[in-house]
Amino acid sequence: MNEVGNFFKSAFSVDNIIFGFDDGDLKVLLIKRGQEPFKGRWALPGDLVYPNEDLETSANRVLEELTGLRNVYLEQVHTFGAVDRHPLGRVITIAYFSLVKISDFNIMPASFAKTAQWHSVVKAQNTRLAFDHNIILNKCFQVLKQRVRTRPIGFELLPPKFTLTELQHLYEAILEISLDKRNFRKKILSMNLLKDLDEFQEGVPHRPAKLYEFDKERYRQFEAEGFSFEVKEGKRKEKKRLMETMGISID
Repeated sequence: MNEVGNFFKSAFSVDNIIFGFDDGDLKVLLIKRGQEPFKGRWALPGDLVYPNEDLETSANRVLEELTGLRNVYLEQVHTFGAVDRHPLGRVITIAYFSLVKISDFNIMPASFAKTAQWHSVVKAQNTRLAFDHNIILNKCFQVLKQRVRTRPIGFELLPPKFTLTELQHLYEAILEISLDKRNFRKKILSMNLLKDLDEFQEGVPHRPAKLYEFDKERYRQFEAEGFSFEVKEGKRKEKKRLMETMGISID
């Protein structure tokens, strides 16, 4: 009987990986923990699941309690179950993933979240996060990279009206590569995913660029059916990668 009882001593938690895009930079929402364990460390917004709630309800509750974010679409991504991932005992965590427009939400940290801030994904990856949150963040970032090649990305991250350059910068931030401008535009326009608004930027110090919006019907169709989005890297990036494989250092 005691052996059977040991199987019911594991706890469950949820962790939310919320990605946003701002000023050409892909960001992730982190909280600074105000209590032990890992007090004072940056972490993903997460907490234990109550005994009387399901996982999705818990994910939404935890996100709202710690950051103030409500009505965010959360998608279950992966489960992390390393035996020693939590210092207080066996805790299995389920990671939830979301893409949001940063400007649409006001962050209001509460509970044990001392503060909540948007961090560059690159910076967050190089920060020693609480628990195994670096592993969780890296896994979800890899999922996002895979998705951008097979599903449309941008509707949840860009403003309603955007330029092709802004869309390209989003793809470059996610894929961490420099894309060939001409090839990217040819590919994205051939998909008939965008609507030309016949409008131009206003109040910019450079030549105003054309504004576009996503074709919602086409966007949802691609979300359901998928596609293959492969574009060439910029020549300078390709040259750099080639030289690095040859062992040639580049400043």
